[in-house]
Amino acid sequence: MVKMNKVRITAIRQTVYPDLMARYENPIEHTCDVREGQQWISIDGQRPEGMCPSAWESMRTFVESLAKGEGNFFDGWMKNPMSAMISCNDGFRPFSFYIEAIKEI
Repeated sequence: MVKMNKVRITAIRQTVYPDLMARYENPIEHTCDVREGQQWISIDGQRPEGMCPSAWESMRTFVESLAKGEGNFFDGWMKNPMSAMISCNDGFRPFSFYIEAIKEI
């Protein structure tokens, strides 16, 4: 059995586009429970408990790759080759997540 990396997922920043919301979105009372600085740990490339399912779908393939020890996405995109910056797919209030492989000591 291949040992997989754990992957830390950190909510970095949310951007909100009120003009797009006013123009295209129906009013919604409750949208997102994610908070800046919130962290999750993915074990064996699986969705962590409490992680937004929609956000997970945006980052799943990157997390799975990092868990397998793969990285260097897009030929040197990130300073840390075992990481990625991914945004969720909410076009009105996307959250950016920093995902990084972490090694056990």
